[in-house]
Amino acid sequence: MVPVQSVEDQMKAVLDCVVTEDKIPTDVSTTLKLFMNKLDECSRSNIKRCKERSLEEAGQLLRKIPVKQLQCLEERLLLPLIRLLVAMQMQMFNIASRKLDQMLQHLAEVNHLLVYREIQHCLCAIVGKDQALSIGDLQIACMFLEDSSIGRELWREACPSLIDKVAELFPVILEQEGLRNGPLCYQAVKVCLQVFQLLPGEVAPLVWEKEQRSLAVQSILQSLMDIILGQCSNRDTRLLAGTTVAMLINTVLEGGEGGAAAWSLLQVTHSEPWQLCVGGLQVQCIPRSQDGVDRLAVSRGLLTCCRRGILVSQVDTTGTCLLLGGLFPLVSALCEEKLDCHYYVFEVLTLWLKSVKECLAEIWEVTSAPLLPDDSSLRQQLIQVIWDNAESPVEGVSEVVRSAFCLLLEIYEMDCQRFGDTQKNLHISLLHRITKLPWEAKAKYFPLCSLLPYVGTDMVLEQYSELPNHLLKCMSTNHLSPCASELYKCLIQKQRCELCEELAQDAPPLELDLANQWARRWRTTLLEALTSDVTLLQNNSSSHLLPWTLRVFPAAVEPLLAPLDPASPGHLHAWACVMSARRATYGGSPWALESGYALETLRLALGCVDDRVRLAALNLLCCSPKTKEAPTPEELSTMRTFIPQNLNSESSPFRQHLQAGVKRFLVRIRDSCLAHLRGQKGKRDGGVSLTKETEMALDQGVGFVDWLSQLTLSYLAPGHSYQRKKTVLLLLSAVLETCTDTWSPDKKKGQPPVNMASLINWARLRGWWDFFSRSKQLVLIGCLEDSTNEIRELSAGLLVRFFPPSFLEDITPVLFGRAELLLCSPRVPEAQMGALIIKVLLQKSGGQSHVPWLDSRINYVSSGDSKASTLVRYLLKELEQHYLIAKDDMMLAARTKPIHGILTALERCILEVPNTLCDVVDHRMTIEILVLLERITLLLLGVLYGDQDACGDEKDIPPSFCDMGNAITSLIGQVAGEVQGEGDECVLLSEEHSLVLTCCWVSLKEIGIFLGSLVERILAQAKQTEPFLTLEDLKRASKVFKNILLKCRHWGAVEGCCVGFTRFCACLLSSSDPELRDIPAHMLKQGLEVLQSRCTSVTRRAAGLPMLILCVVSAEEASKARPLLAHSIHTLLDTARSPLPQDWDQTLDLPQVCAVHTLQALVRGSGLGVAVLQFAPAVAILSLTLLSSPCWAMRNAALQLYSKKTISPSHYCNAHTEDRAQALCAQGCWVSALEVRRAPPSMACLPPAFFTHYPALQPFLLGELRGAAEDLQGPSGEARLRLHPSLYPVLTLLAKLQRGVQDQTGSTLSDFLIPLLQLAASPVYSVRVMTSKALVAMTPPLPIREHPSQVDRRAAGAPGPQLSQSSAWTATADQSHPGQGSMHTTSSPRRTV
Repeated sequence: MVPVQSVEDQMKAVLDCVVTEDKIPTDVSTTLKLFMNKLDECSRSNIKRCKERSLEEAGQLLRKIPVKQLQCLEERLLLPLIRLLVAMQMQMFNIASRKLDQMLQHLAEVNHLLVYREIQHCLCAIVGKDQALSIGDLQIACMFLEDSSIGRELWREACPSLIDKVAELFPVILEQEGLRNGPLCYQAVKVCLQVFQLLPGEVAPLVWEKEQRSLAVQSILQSLMDIILGQCSNRDTRLLAGTTVAMLINTVLEGGEGGAAAWSLLQVTHSEPWQLCVGGLQVQCIPRSQDGVDRLAVSRGLLTCCRRGILVSQVDTTGTCLLLGGLFPLVSALCEEKLDCHYYVFEVLTLWLKSVKECLAEIWEVTSAPLLPDDSSLRQQLIQVIWDNAESPVEGVSEVVRSAFCLLLEIYEMDCQRFGDTQKNLHISLLHRITKLPWEAKAKYFPLCSLLPYVGTDMVLEQYSELPNHLLKCMSTNHLSPCASELYKCLIQKQRCELCEELAQDAPPLELDLANQWARRWRTTLLEALTSDVTLLQNNSSSHLLPWTLRVFPAAVEPLLAPLDPASPGHLHAWACVMSARRATYGGSPWALESGYALETLRLALGCVDDRVRLAALNLLCCSPKTKEAPTPEELSTMRTFIPQNLNSESSPFRQHLQAGVKRFLVRIRDSCLAHLRGQKGKRDGGVSLTKETEMALDQGVGFVDWLSQLTLSYLAPGHSYQRKKTVLLLLSAVLETCTDTWSPDKKKGQPPVNMASLINWARLRGWWDFFSRSKQLVLIGCLEDSTNEIRELSAGLLVRFFPPSFLEDITPVLFGRAELLLCSPRVPEAQMGALIIKVLLQKSGGQSHVPWLDSRINYVSSGDSKASTLVRYLLKELEQHYLIAKDDMMLAARTKPIHGILTALERCILEVPNTLCDVVDHRMTIEILVLLERITLLLLGVLYGDQDACGDEKDIPPSFCDMGNAITSLIGQVAGEVQGEGDECVLLSEEHSLVLTCCWVSLKEIGIFLGSLVERILAQAKQTEPFLTLEDLKRASKVFKNILLKCRHWGAVEGCCVGFTRFCACLLSSSDPELRDIPAHMLKQGLEVLQSRCTSVTRRAAGLPMLILCVVSAEEASKARPLLAHSIHTLLDTARSPLPQDWDQTLDLPQVCAVHTLQALVRGSGLGVAVLQFAPAVAILSLTLLSSPCWAMRNAALQLYSKKTISPSHYCNAHTEDRAQALCAQGCWVSALEVRRAPPSMACLPPAFFTHYPALQPFLLGELRGAAEDLQGPSGEARLRLHPSLYPVLTLLAKLQRGVQDQTGSTLSDFLIPLLQLAASPVYSVRVMTSKALVAMTPPLPIREHPSQVDRRAAGAPGPQLSQSSAWTATADQSHPGQGSMHTTSSPRRTV
C-alpha cells in the first residue's frame, strides 16, 4: 500500500495547529475542533455504523463553515487537513470513502490545486512503484476510480500507466494457485472492470484503432479469458471476468465492430482451442474446464454490459441477431444443464428477456415477423424452461423464474399489439394449464398473479371456481400464505379497477357500492378465515388478507362487522382483527366512533380465555399509524389492568407478541411526550410555561412507563416462575430500548430520538424513570444465577447494554467470589452461571486499567497489563491448575475442579467481549492455550480409554460404550481402594460415574468449540507482521480435533466439537495460503483412509468419522467448485458399491457400511445446502440397490440412508417443511424429503419437473418397477408373492409427487403405467394401496375419467397378471376425484403372507 503517516499522528498534528493558530476566527476554530473530534471518534471505533455516523456528523460540521472563511486558512493548516482526509479515505476505502470525498470536494472549493496535488501524489505512488501491485494498492485504485471525482480525473490522465501495472500483475497472479483463486485476482479483475467502465474514452483507442493497439490491454484480455475458461476456480472471479470482457467490447464507438467481437466471444461453447478477436486485439483461448461457468460468465457479461446496437447485431442476412441466434441457444442450454450455479443461470435468462423487451423494436426490424407466434419454437422453449423450474429446489431460482414469466407475458403482449393479434391464445392456454395444477403447488399462484392483468378477474374465477377455497387452504400453511395473499391482493385490486370502469359512467362510484360488490364475492371467504379454529389461517388472514381488503375497499369494514356476534370467541377475534386493521390503516381512535360499544367489546376480548383473542385485542389497543398519537386515559387504564394478568403465560409466541405490542404502546407514549415538549419549547422561549393539558398528558405517559418498570422488577425475585420472569424481562427490555438514550451501533432502526434526553430529564426532575438504581441492578445481578439459561442471558444483556459501565465497588468482589465457586461446580448449569458472571464482570470493569477485585488473587500482575489481560491470565492459570489436579486425581477433579467451567469462562471472555482478542492474545498466549487444550484432550480421552498410552497412539479407534463404562468404573474402583460389592451389578450409573463422564464429554465439547472459534478469529484479525499461529500450530490444532472426533464415541462431545471444527476448516479453506488449505484436505484424506480400512467393533453410524468428513466438506466456499465434496461422495459411493468379502465378521465394521453411514451424514448436513442435490440420484439409486444386500448391517445402513427419521434442521426449510420432510423420510421417500429440505418451503413437484431435475432416476425407477412386475407373474399366469426390497420405497417416491397436467413428457411418463397396473395385482395389500397412489401422481387427472379404457387395453396387452387392475384403476380414479368413491370398496385390506 501507499506509505502514509499514521492517521493518529496526522490527526494530532492538525488539532495542534487548530489550537495554536491565533488567526482563525473563534467560531471556525470551535467548529474545526468538533470536526476533528468526530474524525477521531471515527478512527477509534471498530463498528462500521459508528464510523459512518461519526463521518456523517463530521461532514455536516465541515459544511457549516462557509467557503469564504475556509479560504482565510493558511496552506500550512489546510494541507495537513487535506492529507488527513486522504489518508483516512485510503484507510477506510471499504466503509465510507464517499463521505470523505464529499469533505475533500468541499475543501477543493477552497484550494482545488492543493487537493488535486495531494491525490495525484498518492496515485503516482501506486503506479510508480517498482514492485507488483498489492491488494491494498488495487483497493485504493478502485476507490479513487469509483468514489472520488478528482481521483477519477487523475486516473484518466494516468490510465496507460495503470493498465501497464495491471498487465504486469496478472501473470504473477495466474502462476500461483493461491493467488489466482484468492482475493488478489478478484480485485485485479475489478480494477480492469472499473477502468473499462469509467474510462471508456481512454480505453477505446487502445482496442479499436489498430495504430494505437496496446499490448498491455491484449495481455489483460488474455488473462481475463484464461480466468473465464477455468484457470481460476473461484466462480465469483470468473463471472466478474466475463463482465469485464463484455465491458471492454462495449467501449466500441460503432456497433458493427462490437457485434463482431461479441459473436467471436460466443465461441466459448467450443471444446477445442479458438481465437478471440476484439477490434485489433487477438488472443488464443484454450478451454480448461467444461463446468458451464465459462458460458455463464460470457452470456451474463454480454447481457449486462452491451448496448442495443451490439445485442441486435447480425453476422449475415439470415434474419437473426446476437440476442436470438447467439445468446438464446447458449442460455437455454445452460438452463437445461444441472449446474451448481443454477441461480445465476436463471438470472441470465431474466437478463436475456429484459434485453429482448428493450430491443424488441430492433428485433422486429430484423425478423419482420412476430417474435412469439403460436407455432414458435422459441415460445415453446421458454415456456418449457419456466414450467420445469417454477418450483426448483435451488434457493432463489423460483423467484427469478417468476420474474422471467412476467417478462415473457410483457413481450407477448407487445408482440400482439404490434401485429394485431386479438385472440392471444397463449393467455388462454397458460390459464388452463395453471388451473389444472393441484392447490398445493406453489407454482400455481404467482404465475396467476402475472397472468391476471391480461385475462381479468371474471375469466379467472370462471375457469377456477375453487380459487377462494384453495386460497383458504394456502393461508393455513406458512409456505403458501405469501403467494396466496399476493394473488388475493392482485385479484381485489383488479376487481376494483374493473368495477370503477363499469360503474363510473357519469360520476365516480361510492365506496360503499364498491365494498358491497367486493362483499358479494369475498366476504364469506374472509370471515370464514378470520373465525376459523386453525391458528395459522386466522393469523395469516388477519395479517395479509384483511389489511389489503381495507386498503383497496375502505368501506368494507361495515359489511365485515355486520354479521359478527361478540358472544362467540371466533367472532370476537374477527372483530378485533377488523378494528385493528381499520385503525392501523386509517388511524383515529375507535372508541369515539361507536359510543362506548367498542371499548366494552375490547375489554371483553382482553378477558377472553383464548390467547389469540387477547393478542388480537392487544394489537387493537396498541396499534396506530402515527407513533405520535398519544394513548387515551382509557387505553392507559386498560393496559394497567391487562399486563399484570398476562405475565404467566406458558406460550412463547404469546410472550413475544405481548412484548411487541407493549413496545409499540411505549413508542406512542414516548413520541407523543416528545411532541408535547417540542411544541411547548417554542412557547417557553416566548415566556409561556407548559399548559395544564400538556402537564397532564406528560404525567400520564411518563407515569405509565415508570409503573411498568417497577412492575417488571417486582417479579424478578427468587420464587417466581420461569414464564413470569421471562415475560417481565422482555417487557423491561422494551422499556429500556424505548425510554432510554442508549444508542445501539448494531441496529439500523430503533435508535432513540435525538432529543430523548429532554424527556428523560423532565421525568427525573419529578422523581420518575430511575431505571438504573442500585436495587434494580442487584435484582438483575441475582438473575445471573437463575436455573434457566434464557433468564441468565437476558439479564446479562440488559446489565451490559443499558446499565452504567461499571458495578459499584462493594458489589464486584462479592460477585467475583461467587463466580469462582460456581466455576468449580461439577454441575454444568452452575458452571455456566460462573462463566457468564466472569464475562459480565469483564464487560462492567469500566475504564479501569486494572481490577482490584482480581489483583488480590494473583501475584504476577504487570503494571502494564490491562483488565482483560489480567483476567484472561488468571483464567489460564486456573485452567492449568484444574488440569494438574485431574492428572493426579480424576475423581477429585470431577468433583471440585471439573475443567469445563473455566474453559467456558475463558472462551466467553476472549471471544464474546469486544476487543479482548486483539488486546490480550498474542503468539505466546495462543501457544499456551493450544498446548494446554491438547494436554487436557489427551488426558480426558485417556480416561475414557482406560489407558493413557492407548489414547496417544496413531490408531483412530474409538472405545465402545462398554469400554468407556469399564474404564470409568475401574477408575472409581482404584480411588475407592478396589472395594467392590459382591452383590448383583447395579444397572444404574453411580454418582461418581456420572461426574467423571460429564466432566470428560462436556470438557471435550467445550475444547472443540473454543479452539475452532479461537483459530477463526485469530486468522481473521491477525496482522501479517505478527502471525499468531504458524503452520505447525495449526497442524497441532487439527490433531486435537481429529483426536476428539475419531477417538471419542460420546455424541455430545462429537457434536459440540463439530461446531468448532467446521469453523476451523472454513477459515483455513478460505485462506490464500495453499499450505493452510492443505490441512483440511489432508484431514479429509486421512478420514477416508480410516473409513476404507476400519476394522473395529460394530459402531452405530460409524461414530465421529462421518462428522469429520461432513465438517470438512461443509467448510468449502460455496462460490467455488467444492472439489472436496465431489471427491468425498465419489469415494464413498465407490466404497459402498464394492463387493462384500466372502466371509465377513459381523462383530466388525465393514468399510461399505461406514461409507453408507457417512453418505447419510452428508445428505443430512445443513451446511452443504443445495450442493449435495447434484448427487441425490446416485445416492438414492445406491440406497435402493443396497436394500437387497445379503449383509444385515448393509441393509440397515441403506434403510437409514433412504428413510432417516432423525433429520437435523436444514438451512433452507422452516419447521413446516422439516416436519414434512420427516414424514416423507419415515415413509421411505428419501429423495422427496431431500427435495423438501433443501428447497425453499414448497410442496413436492410434478413428475415432469422432478425427472427434469433428476433425469438419472427415471430409467432406474422404471427398471425396478418392471423387474418387480415381471417377477409377480406365476407359472400359470396368476399373481404370486415375490418380495422386492426396493419396490415399496420406489412406489412411495412416485406417490409423493404431485398429480396435475403433463406436457409432452407425458408420453415418456406413460411408460410407468404398465408396470404400475401390473403391480396392482400384488397379493400384498400395502403394495396395492401404494400402487394406486403412484398411479394418481403419474397419470393426468382428465384422461383417468375420459379414457380409462385406453390404458386398460394397454395394460391388458402387456405380459403379467391382470388380477385387480380394474380395482386399482377405480382406486386411482377415486383418489384423483375425491368424494366419488372409496379406495377400499373393491379391495379388502387382507395381507397375503
